[in-house]
Amino acid sequence: MGNTEKNRFGLVGKNISYSFSKAYFTEKFKDLGLNDHSYENFDIARIEDLQNLLLTNKDLKGLNITIPYKEAVIPYLSELNPKARKIGAVNTVKFTKKGLKGYNTDIYGFKKSIKPFLKTHHKKALILGTGGASKAVAFVFGELGIKYKHVSRNPGKKQLAYVDLNEKILKKHTIIVNSTPLGTYPNIEGKPDIPYEMLSAKHVLFDLIYNPEKTIFLQKGEKQGATISNGLRMLELQAEKSWRIWNS
Repeated sequence: MGNTEKNRFGLVGKNISYSFSKAYFTEKFKDLGLNDHSYENFDIARIEDLQNLLLTNKDLKGLNITIPYKEAVIPYLSELNPKARKIGAVNTVKFTKKGLKGYNTDIYGFKKSIKPFLKTHHKKALILGTGGASKAVAFVFGELGIKYKHVSRNPGKKQLAYVDLNEKILKKHTIIVNSTPLGTYPNIEGKPDIPYEMLSAKHVLFDLIYNPEKTIFLQKGEKQGATISNGLRMLELQAEKSWRIWNS
């Protein structure tokens, strides 16, 4: 499949058959009448397989990078956009004459999709998870002047464990972002282990997951009166930003 197209793009990740990107870009190319464009999934078992993938697909024009390789891909790149360097995570790769250049369009996608939900009392946030996606979320909160804490099963310095989450912390931190894969299809029963009964109408719960549309994390927040959003808009925005980068 795909080798005859002049403009090949794709997604690199692990267990990505469910991927949003392939359907999104395939539809986009169809709508724009770009019959010589294709978008494929490159499911690799480990990041070391990227080398071989690049060697055997020399006509690739751009890649998106997803879980679990947003940080691990960096040593394979010859250049990093300043924001991607600062964050230490990449989700978009442009093929240039000088080599591969890494960008992070998650920042753009997250910022534009969370801003409409923010009110004056939203001054502090909890970021559930510490992976590549959480770094973009943290970066955006830094830009917006929102103080944040990471919550992790194995907390590092200045991070919280899930057992630390009490009423006092949840009262102060009225934005909660799930950047873990917990609750993603097909394991839709999964959810971050937070005290949902302590949430209120003052909270905004944002889940980077988009499939299912409403994770248990979001359902439980909604029951407590919280404002909720999944990650679909963020994904659409970051995809469009990737497209602009590949064509710039």
